[in-house]
Amino acid sequence: MEMNQKLPNATATLVLGILSIVTCCCAGVPGVICGIIALVISKKDLALYKESPESFTNYGNLNAGRIMAFIGLALSAINFVWTVVRWVFYSDEMMQQYDQIMEQMQSGGSF
Repeated sequence: MEMNQKLPNATATLVLGILSIVTCCCAGVPGVICGIIALVISKKDLALYKESPESFTNYGNLNAGRIMAFIGLALSAINFVWTVVRWVFYSDEMMQQYDQIMEQMQSGGSF
């Protein structure tokens, strides 16, 4: 291999790692997707780097992207679980309120 090559997916991993953290607040789904993609595409580059570490210059980007992908994945998973829990508990309360409103409407009362 040539000296001072760049790992092919290091920048993409970094960008996706950042996106996984930024989008973790969007119900968790985009952050999970970005985090998983970042980890999958970085796997090949990590193996390539481990073969000959002296040949590559941008391992820092790859490593930072992987760390951010792990953090974004964890935050997104927590947010996703929290969203599902809120949806399950609050949907029951909302359905009860809807039933009360419908009963009042049918009886001719005001809400």
